[in-house]
Amino acid sequence: MDAARLSPPRRLMVPLAERGGEMAVLDFGDPKRPVDLVFSHANGFNAATYRSILAPLASSFRILAPDLRGHGRTRLPTAMEGRRDWHDHRDDLLALLTAFPGPPVVLTGHSMGGTASLLAAAQRPGRVSRLVLFDPVIWGGLTSLVLRAPLLRKVGDRYPLVRSARRRRSAFDSREQALAAYRGRGAFRGWPDPVLIDYLSDGLLETPGGGVRLACAPDWEASNYVAQAHDPWRAMRTYGGPVRILKAETGSISQVADRPRGLPAVTAETMAGTQHLFPMVRADIVRDALFDAAV
Repeated sequence: MDAARLSPPRRLMVPLAERGGEMAVLDFGDPKRPVDLVFSHANGFNAATYRSILAPLASSFRILAPDLRGHGRTRLPTAMEGRRDWHDHRDDLLALLTAFPGPPVVLTGHSMGGTASLLAAAQRPGRVSRLVLFDPVIWGGLTSLVLRAPLLRKVGDRYPLVRSARRRRSAFDSREQALAAYRGRGAFRGWPDPVLIDYLSDGLLETPGGGVRLACAPDWEASNYVAQAHDPWRAMRTYGGPVRILKAETGSISQVADRPRGLPAVTAETMAGTQHLFPMVRADIVRDALFDAAV
């Protein structure tokens, strides 16, 4: 058994009354020390997916890994009617920071979780020492304008990611059946079994009649793809603190130059030989970047 499993994270249900429910959080490291890092996951996944990445850092840092709204074991409303942006995820993270007062933290995350972290930092820069973002969703140029346009919501069903999310199988007879369906296929190709099992541990919920269902409903995952009216470029300008972006070499959704003009505190690096879900297969890249940011 590896050392990470010998010291599993604590499972917390953090009341966020002003947000309408509770947020599930994995709490790694010494509970007596202030929080050092807050790591947020990608759309459709959950905090447990990243357990094997984060647990080895727990001997040096305290890390909170929340299940974002509509994911994992978090119990917050998922109203989709009229939803235009990720400000709900942003505000949930801000409420979590309020629940854990202390010195400024490193906000970090993958894909949607990285973008939500950026939006939160812009709202409360005094609570954030720096940002480390793994292929965050930051479109550039015309793509950014098109995705923020109201028209996208009207034609969202034609958007490939939306169609794919809504077609996703949402129920299985057992966890074993889900594991067999996912192993080595599609987005899960190349994932080590321990990471896939960690994803399924909180990515599936038991159903009353037996069997399991996806914790992140396909319609909610699709809603996250459509709700693109937030502006990460403005957030980077507003935050002003250090931002390190690690981009995938293939299929990146971070359209940020290595040294973006007018953003002197932002740096972006391309990780050779990687794709968008590289944290699941290259934990070393993520751990090294988080360690460098938190020391």
